[in-house]
Amino acid sequence: MDEKHIGANPSAPDEGAAEAGLTTGALARRLGVSPTTLRSWERRYGIGPAERMAGRHRRWSPRDVAVLETMCRLTAAGLAPAEAARAARNEASAGGPRRRAAQDEAATGVPASARSTEASAPPSDAVRQECRGLARAAVRLDAPTVEERLAAAVSGFGLVHAWQEVMVPTLHAVGRKWATSGDRYVEVEHLLSWHVSTTLRRHTRPPAVSAGPTAASPVLLACVPGEQHTLPLEALNAGLSQLGIATRMFGAAVPVEALAAAVRRLGPAAVVLWAQARSTASLPLAQHVAATEWGVKGARSRPLVLLGGPGWAGRTGHGMLRPASLPQALDALAATCGRPGPER
Repeated sequence: MDEKHIGANPSAPDEGAAEAGLTTGALARRLGVSPTTLRSWERRYGIGPAERMAGRHRRWSPRDVAVLETMCRLTAAGLAPAEAARAARNEASAGGPRRRAAQDEAATGVPASARSTEASAPPSDAVRQECRGLARAAVRLDAPTVEERLAAAVSGFGLVHAWQEVMVPTLHAVGRKWATSGDRYVEVEHLLSWHVSTTLRRHTRPPAVSAGPTAASPVLLACVPGEQHTLPLEALNAGLSQLGIATRMFGAAVPVEALAAAVRRLGPAAVVLWAQARSTASLPLAQHVAATEWGVKGARSRPLVLLGGPGWAGRTGHGMLRPASLPQALDALAATCGRPGPER
């Protein structure tokens, strides 16, 4: 999982501070990350301020801030920090949103005209408060409050926004706390993951009854062999159910033979393969699924393949899509299934 820390509320700097550049603390509050995370990114990936004031104080220029905002946007979409840092630097060098749109299209396979406009601004104060409240309840192992916070997030922000702006950042923050504390807090991550899964399933509508030759082909959702991270697929499954799109959810670590058999039996409109780690992402497997055919001779069909998760970074195959976020995945699958996409 990516490093995304829950920070304090942003405070608007005065004009003089804006001209001189932001301090590390002010920038951390603006982005919703910790100052430690900014220093770590500078040390590991070279994402640092271009100038230092007298006394070696860091001051982040507008260009530096833009690079960090892009970094946060890409990591929130599931890209590994090193990949996100490289893309953020390249975007800053290229300049302009048109070049960024072209890069996103090349990386995801989704044309810019088909993608929904998504804000790259930091989350609102209300969302930040939800993240902090949820994280604190999880650290206390306060299961009733965790349930209450998750329900309030979905009710207040909608399923997709609650997933992207509340659930994912809090899971990242808890995961980072565990990774940096010597295997402490692992029980916190397990408890939070369980309740996030429960909330997602609670908001997954029952599959519609469909049979006969006119039945719509479903979307098949599966983790690749060896992959245990199912929460992103559960979020996608819930989002598709709310659009009335039929799905078949197979969950974690689906064996190659079982996956191939399911594709042949179901004839799905699309197959989503999730890989959290590069070690589990198998491009030959994805190509095999994409090449699977069914139907009468002369009218063969193949599934659209979507590659989900940071494990596929740099491995997109010909004709496959790699959505960078849950809304992009929902838009692409809705278009494939002939359904209207989610409202923003």
